[in-house]
Amino acid sequence: MYFKHLCLWLLFAAISGSALASETPPASNTHEYKLDNGLKLIVREDHRSPIVVTQVWYKVGSSYEPNGITGISHALEHMMFRGTTNHPKDEFSRLIAIGGGDQNAFTSSDFTAYFQELDAERLKLCFELEADRMANLTLPEDAFKQELKVIMEERRLRTDDNPESLTRERLHAAAHISNPYHHWPIGWMNDIENLTVEDLRTWYKTWYGPNNAIVVVVGDVNPEAVHQLAQTYFGPLKPITIPTLKPRKELVNLGKRQIQVSANATVPRLFMAYNVPSIITASSPEEPYALLMLLMALDGGNSGRFSKDLIRDQSLITSVFSTYDPFSLHEALMEFSAIPTQNHTLAEVEAALLQQFERLKTSPISDAELNRVKVNAIAQHTYAKDSMSDQAIGLGSLESVGLSWKLADTFPEQIQTITAEDIQKVAQKYLTQERLTTAELIPLKSGT
Repeated sequence: MYFKHLCLWLLFAAISGSALASETPPASNTHEYKLDNGLKLIVREDHRSPIVVTQVWYKVGSSYEPNGITGISHALEHMMFRGTTNHPKDEFSRLIAIGGGDQNAFTSSDFTAYFQELDAERLKLCFELEADRMANLTLPEDAFKQELKVIMEERRLRTDDNPESLTRERLHAAAHISNPYHHWPIGWMNDIENLTVEDLRTWYKTWYGPNNAIVVVVGDVNPEAVHQLAQTYFGPLKPITIPTLKPRKELVNLGKRQIQVSANATVPRLFMAYNVPSIITASSPEEPYALLMLLMALDGGNSGRFSKDLIRDQSLITSVFSTYDPFSLHEALMEFSAIPTQNHTLAEVEAALLQQFERLKTSPISDAELNRVKVNAIAQHTYAKDSMSDQAIGLGSLESVGLSWKLADTFPEQIQTITAEDIQKVAQKYLTQERLTTAELIPLKSGT
């Protein structure tokens, strides 16, 4: 499984620490440990259900990959289920399933994560299996050749044969020139076809070690007991030498970039993306939060400006999609896409969206609208905290990009400090033609 970034709703779900969440675990229920070999362990007590979620996060993803081996992090994720010296092929999944558990993994631009959810009493099994494949993966060549076919089919199904996904991939490649988000975690097909098992062995030895990993445990557990289990299973593993990456900043934007993608789509669609900072790359700390509020003012459900103005009042578009990940390792994109109604064109949709952006630049949003956006933002992450998996994702994703999980606790406070003027400033600064990349998805005519 791969993701470009975690979706915005999942980021809200993952962020914790609101006064509205009195029935969910407070920050004091989260404990942090560091083993002698460099492995970080984060444990959150949540005794509402007798289950546990275990996640192992490696600080490596597609943004770490050079050209020629794009998709290698995702390919290695697949092979992590194909056996170790102590547990042969399918043994890992079989043992988890016997206990009624569920397990999977995902690769993103900035990290790769493996997770299990099962009875809290079986945490020992998770640690035993994860520690084993952290150090003893076998990577047999015949299994790798089989898995490559699965990965190529995954790319065909989820990207090449999906017009919307294909267009977004090309949009990102056009918007990110020197930024390592130029390619998606699935990788380019040519690179996938030419990956070798030796490539994977080198990648595994380079990045998979205890000092490049974060173990997150959320559930019905005793933190010190979890710490002792981690010492038992992960403690003996030897640290690795982690490469120091060169900085890869995006080039200065010199003007609007435009592309067209012709594909077997049923309807045309417009995609727009602005190069914007993340929390890590921002020049001032309030900017990413103001950008989040800007996005929610435009596309915050039925009460957002897009829905009210462009769907209900003008009947200009049938649907709209927006996303922004402020917790990325490098400079991010704020994306918008919309499908025009039958009697309107992509050019009309682009003009309407640009008009919405100009409104934000010229007139601060009202106090009532600002309050609604803040309430919606806090409510989304509060309600979603009922999921132990989402709590764990919040802890692990922040730590994996070098941000402390403790940053999550300040989210409501940060949101409350954002003013209408802050939103207007980021709109003026970042929603500019120089930072804009557009992509038009053009349906192929029958017979072409």
